[in-house]
Amino acid sequence: MTALFSLEQVGVQWPRSARPALQQLSLQIRAGERVALIGANGCGKSTLLRLLHGLQPASQGQLQLPNGRLRQAMVFQRPYLLRMSALANVALGLWLGGLAWRPARERALGALQRVGMAAQASHPAHKLSAGQQQRVAMARAWALAPTVLFLDEPTSSLDPHAKREVEHLIEQFTQQDPAMTLVFASHNLGQVKRLASRVLYLEQGRLLADLPVQDFFGGTLLQQHYAAAHQFVKGGLP
Repeated sequence: MTALFSLEQVGVQWPRSARPALQQLSLQIRAGERVALIGANGCGKSTLLRLLHGLQPASQGQLQLPNGRLRQAMVFQRPYLLRMSALANVALGLWLGGLAWRPARERALGALQRVGMAAQASHPAHKLSAGQQQRVAMARAWALAPTVLFLDEPTSSLDPHAKREVEHLIEQFTQQDPAMTLVFASHNLGQVKRLASRVLYLEQGRLLADLPVQDFFGGTLLQQHYAAAHQFVKGGLP
């Protein structure tokens, strides 16, 4: 199967920074994969997501991204919502994408219903709770019917109840569209186990482990061959 994303010896260097954000990164991501990015803060997870989404240029290496026919959406840890209603926040992206305003509003309302936010459709989005705002962001992504969905720590700033709700929405995404590709960053290793089919472990901008989720968390493969990733997992599990 042809890779959607292909990176060969890719690096990202921030201006006025001595250490690269990403360095010598080589990997491929294929359609339908559920790829989790894990590692300590500052390891390059968010930079890699932005790179794959086309928001961040590479400083070196070869980078192949999907063509414009593939719909992509990204949900950030703290979603940016305009000072408009929840409905308008979801509909606006559809309208800017070429859909007439009335069908854009109808599709947006349907997306809000799917995430349990129809009752708050007319509420100012920036005044909603953190969990509600994240659900609006998920509705905004859902309404686009993305081929590729990027999630950057989508539950890390939420309380336990809101985390469960948003994770359930992510599971609905993947179950209702098995062909959709999911790439997400998470510090929650339990969440990674539940949602991912493949795990990438990053450290100081380098990819140090790339394994199927069952091999990453089960057996002795990680301990024997990927010592740094093994230590990270040991520290993250009770």
